[in-house]
Amino acid sequence: MICDDIESFAAAIPAGRGLMGLDLGTKTIGVAVSDRLLSAATALETVKRVKFTADAARLAEIAAKREIGGVILGLPANMDGTEGPRAQSTRAFARNLSRFEGFEGLPIAFWDERLSTVAAERALLEADTTRKRRAEVIDAVAAGYILQGALDRLRHLRSA
Repeated sequence: MICDDIESFAAAIPAGRGLMGLDLGTKTIGVAVSDRLLSAATALETVKRVKFTADAARLAEIAAKREIGGVILGLPANMDGTEGPRAQSTRAFARNLSRFEGFEGLPIAFWDERLSTVAAERALLEADTTRKRRAEVIDAVAAGYILQGALDRLRHLRSA
């Protein structure tokens, strides 16, 4: 089930289950997960893209193992806020994922991912991570930034 906004997503997620954040790239998918209290996002892994069925199967495996209650997908909007071909591709991925076994009925929402990779790169540089290691984890760390942004917004909605 694709939610149009974060408020409808907040209403649809089951209590006591974590969320999965995804940074969708052309060659990889960065995956991050939250704790069950929806307070902290953790970079988990980078899935090498093969074809949709294999990619979705790996994501479903992670979702089932971690008892995920919803998915936040980074939406690559242009800097002026408009949506281009990458955003359309992300929305198509979400539609296909919502019909894939293991994701039926799970709420899926989008979160603005502008500059998430830049923030992830900066954090990894500050941590003195080697270039090789940065290349291996950058997408998962970016997914963590995307998911943490959504978690912060969800916390704000709950306190209001």
